[in-house]
Amino acid sequence: MIKHIAKSLAAALLATVSVPLAAQDVAVRAETLHTMEGPAISDGVVVIRDGKIVAVGPASSIAIPEGVEVLSAKVATPGLVDARTVVGLAGYLNQFDDQDQLDTGAPLQPQLRAIDGYNPDEELVGWLRSLGVTTIHTGHGPGTVVSGQTMVAKTFAKTADAAAIVPRAMIAANLGPDAMDSEKGPGTRPKQIALLRAALTAARAGQVPGEAQKRRARDEENDAGANKLDVQVWRDVLARRVPLMVTANRAQDIMSALRLKEEFNIDVVIDGGAESYRLLDQLREAGVTVLLHPTMARHYGDMENASFATAATLREAGIPFALQSGYEAYVPKTRVVLWEAGWAAANGLAPEAALASITIDAARAIGVDERLGSLNVGKDGDVALFDGDPLEYTSHVTGVIIDGRVASRAVR
Repeated sequence: MIKHIAKSLAAALLATVSVPLAAQDVAVRAETLHTMEGPAISDGVVVIRDGKIVAVGPASSIAIPEGVEVLSAKVATPGLVDARTVVGLAGYLNQFDDQDQLDTGAPLQPQLRAIDGYNPDEELVGWLRSLGVTTIHTGHGPGTVVSGQTMVAKTFAKTADAAAIVPRAMIAANLGPDAMDSEKGPGTRPKQIALLRAALTAARAGQVPGEAQKRRARDEENDAGANKLDVQVWRDVLARRVPLMVTANRAQDIMSALRLKEEFNIDVVIDGGAESYRLLDQLREAGVTVLLHPTMARHYGDMENASFATAATLREAGIPFALQSGYEAYVPKTRVVLWEAGWAAANGLAPEAALASITIDAARAIGVDERLGSLNVGKDGDVALFDGDPLEYTSHVTGVIIDGRVASRAVR
């Protein structure tokens, strides 16, 4: 009995050792290959070496090296990109100890980092991975005026640091009912904007040239740690080193975000955007990107005027957007962008545009399109394999490759 326990403990210890996930030399051959760099290729091949794509094109012109594992599929696409989620911070158990996507201790907490709460072993991360999602833009969700920072992560890694490809992607701000609390925080929309304006104004006032700036910097060395962190984050927003992502669904809240952008000359990304179809001219003029709510999100509260056709409307208007899985208060705590894109395609969005909204357009929306979102030489070796049209409900994901590693062989 003691010997059996000792063996079990030894096995458990070995399982916790951090073993690097090595890239493989692997190739994919698909009857239809969507590269998102042009028209789909019939009988297409992708060759991946050391985690990067080294060749892509028709099978007739691409030589697959000997000894390389070849995965076959009816259809292959770039790895799917979820443009906005809280997965990895929010866990599937929906219990206190696996819900790190929101801290309600204060209305403004821009210093909270997603990477400090991200769990790469969370079951929801693995679930999304098995459904073709290779990259997620995840972090703090709605609930306070500024809930924290977001990160861009791969869904196949041993640690949060290894998963992160952009450790700080955006600062998550929220307008409307999700950020109202009459006891602990602002109870009205004007107070929400006033808090954001005050933080940005204070940070801007600190940008004094010359000796005054040096004196102020010395003074800040003695400030409380959280205060100093807050100020630095806001200065980075003002310097346009990091965008302010504003969750806003009602037209009035979207307009408040656009006014803030103009007043402080900062980069703003609209998250949610349920009523964005009402503000096409304003959004186009402001040059903002919309991380559009899940197509099948429930139409109630500040999303009561949402439309299944908003993705198609934004596309037709030339407003850059990407689809997201969003954030859910109930289990299983997440949606799946593949299914949201399929529903958007059923409601007026052209199929190729729907696929783009969860691949290249999503990668562009979160600033990683140089590495991700399409199948091209030099890009990361992220591929999703299917047994049919990815946007059809009856099709299945049959394999997933991330950074040249076969991350899933399950049929989902």
